[in-house]
Order: sequence, then structure tokens, then C-alpha cells
Amino acid sequence: MTRSWRTRVSLLIIVMLSLAPPARAQTEKKHPATKHPPATTPAHRIGGVGAWNAYFYKGKSGRVCYLAGAPQKIEPAKIKHNPPAATVTHRPEENVFNVVNFDEGYLLKEGSAASVDVDGTTFDLFTKGDGAWSRTSDLDKAIVEAMAKGKQAIIKSISQKGPPTTQTYSLAGFAQTLALIDKACDVKR
Repeated sequence: MTRSWRTRVSLLIIVMLSLAPPARAQTEKKHPATKHPPATTPAHRIGGVGAWNAYFYKGKSGRVCYLAGAPQKIEPAKIKHNPPAATVTHRPEENVFNVVNFDEGYLLKEGSAASVDVDGTTFDLFTKGDGAWSRTSDLDKAIVEAMAKGKQAIIKSISQKGPPTTQTYSLAGFAQTLALIDKACDVKR
């Protein structure tokens, strides 16, 4: 990946995530439909390692800390999409932590499921629009813990207009970048 491409992806992720991923809800009906209120301050990059970057901003309801990364491989390669991203978000003043979202970059087949495999452990996700989400905060925490210890995460989903797709994320630097958002939002592990 060239530096220019990385810069464009990073800027796009910052713009996309200034809207930030939705707050944790306990059911799939509420979860992705709930949008973050606008940030009261711009998102600031607080660091990152490898393909992962950490950000912080103040929202109307308090601090928001999140990390974002792009996949290193997308199959099939010829599918048209916006830049995909995996994110983990903390909103401590709302008692929301470890919210996992995989933005696939294209609309997913309505009613389809998705999964993330982290070094051989598979977690089932539900889909809505272009995102894949876990169903509970406990599952979010388990996925984040697996990713922090893992080497690779593979997301499988079904696009609305095309074939099944696979996105592969390197987890090199994920644990260190997670530590940055944990520190910024006072999350203890």
C-alpha cells in the first residue's frame, strides 16, 4: 500500500468516523440505526501502530475514543466499494466500551449474516446497510480481546449485488492502538 493511498484512506476514515460508529445497544434493531450525535470538537489522531490508528473527540454526551484500520486484502478484488474499515469505539460517559463494527464499504444483502474469524475462532455478526456488528456487548468484548491477541481477522459477508466477500485484516499493531484508546478513555483491562 502506498503512502498516498494510506493517507487518502486515513483521511476518509477520519471523515467517516467523525460521525463515529453507533453507540452500543443490546439488540440488532437499535444498534446500527442509532447514529452518534455530531462531535463538539473535531476528531484528533492520538497515535497508532501498523494499519491501525487511534482517535479521540468530545461529543455532546462526552468523550469518544476509537480505533480504525483498513483491510490488507479484499476478495473478490474487482468488487466496487468505498474504503472498508474495522473500528472499535469507547464512550465512557455512556458506559459503552469495545463496540466493534466492520464497515464493508458496500451494501450487504438484507437479512444476511456475517462472521469474523480471528486466528481460527469464529464470531457471528449481524448486518445492516454496509456494516457488520456483534449482537451484544459481551460478544464485542470477546472479539476485541481475540483481536488484541491475534495475528489476523477475516471478515466474511455477502454483498447486496454480488458474491460472498472476504476482507483480511492484519492485527499487527492492533493491541498497541487499542491501548491508546483505552488510556484516552480510562478503560482498564
